[in-house]
Amino acid sequence: MVENSHVLYAREPALGIPEFRRVLVESGLGEVRPVDDEARLKAMLEGANLIVTARLDMAHLDRAGLDMAGLDMGGRPLIGVARCLADFSWVCYISDLAVSAKAQGLGIGKGLMDEVARQLGPSVAISLISMPDAVRFYERIGMKRVPDAFWISRKR
Repeated sequence: MVENSHVLYAREPALGIPEFRRVLVESGLGEVRPVDDEARLKAMLEGANLIVTARLDMAHLDRAGLDMAGLDMGGRPLIGVARCLADFSWVCYISDLAVSAKAQGLGIGKGLMDEVARQLGPSVAISLISMPDAVRFYERIGMKRVPDAFWISRKR
């Protein structure tokens, strides 16, 4: 677990469906993810072999006087998640990078990406498919666009 003042980043393979769903919805990704299909969300989590989370340290926030009303779901509410498929040798695909809307703009997405990279080590490349609204974020944190990528759409 890595601590960054008020945010705790950690590998969390047993992340629960309700928290995952909530962050997808709060981040805006719920519009393009099957958030109403619990079996599919379960399969998505079980199929990922690297799940990195960002959780607020509420005790630290209370001491700092920061207002994160609406996120207080216990001592360490989930505010971000990176769901990944990795071979831990050559490449890692980030299938979801979601940060709750109230926590966007605070460096949580970059923190998740940094923790994923730390977990993987320097010999593993990272790839993802960006939502159009997030392209500038990925460019800003140093990712490069790849022109030769291909896609086969899902049937459902």
